[in-house]
Amino acid sequence: MAAPGRVCGMELRGMELRGIGKWYRRPVLRDVHLAVRPGEVVAVMGGNGAGKSTLLRIAAGLCRPSAGRVTGRHAPLGYVPDRFAAHQQLSALGYLTHLGRIRGLDRATARNRGHALLERFALVGGGGSALRMLSKGNLQKVALAQAVLVPPRLLVLDEPWAGLDAPAQRVLGEVVAEVANAGGAVLLTDHRADLVAATATHVHHLVDGRLS
Repeated sequence: MAAPGRVCGMELRGMELRGIGKWYRRPVLRDVHLAVRPGEVVAVMGGNGAGKSTLLRIAAGLCRPSAGRVTGRHAPLGYVPDRFAAHQQLSALGYLTHLGRIRGLDRATARNRGHALLERFALVGGGGSALRMLSKGNLQKVALAQAVLVPPRLLVLDEPWAGLDAPAQRVLGEVVAEVANAGGAVLLTDHRADLVAATATHVHHLVDGRLS
């Protein structure tokens, strides 16, 4: 197994956010510098409206910064937004199988991995459950499963424990640790200090758009 920070003998330096700024009608992020290295679980905490989701969207490449740049964003990347909306006319397992095919897996591998992840997170109703019928907590389990369907080098999680029952919360902690132990970098945010403290290797606070 490759050591953390190495993939097929190639050393990965991790992701760096350098001087990140973002503004709409007002500044949301101001001169943010943040590094997320292989094997690390970096948490960003802050109050509502502090800019955490915007920061994570920039880290995931879904939002362009108004200033600064992001380097070292290695694929494959797994991402869970703060609100995961999947209204497709698909079952949970069908959705994961479809995503797996898009991400380069063959159908059997995608289906097997999807099934194993849904079993691990104990999706109520199983993989045949229609996405549109799932509760918030069960939809979150699908969101987490899709993020790690292909083992990510970078995993970005926005409020990942939201809506999860206690067993699924424990599984999520295990999954995050597995990604980091395999040499992946993890960036997450959550408002529950106990869960963050038990999971993160580094914790930062976002106040008035600046990291402390």
